[in-house]
Amino acid sequence: MAIDPTSAALAYQKAVQADSISKGSAAAPTGEESFSNMLASAIEGAVNTTAKSEEMSIKGIKGEAELVDVVTAVTAAEVALQTVVAVRDRVISSYQEIMRMPM
Repeated sequence: MAIDPTSAALAYQKAVQADSISKGSAAAPTGEESFSNMLASAIEGAVNTTAKSEEMSIKGIKGEAELVDVVTAVTAAEVALQTVVAVRDRVISSYQEIMRMPM
């Protein structure tokens, strides 16, 4: 019994749509909404990681935390900061590239 890939894909799409309707979910977000939500949650995560790192550093200074925990928290904050800077650099680069395009 051969199954046409297109038919299978359409059947899967209908099943997903039926499942989302039965769960009462709202319409799928547009690309802009989902990107902005993703970006906001990433920034919020970076801020939370930095705050946890600061708290852990203070606990380390007071002698209330293990050195390994402090180093781990600070490293996580550093990685989050590097990620934010990389995204910022990429956005600026993309903007510059768009501005160089002929109209």
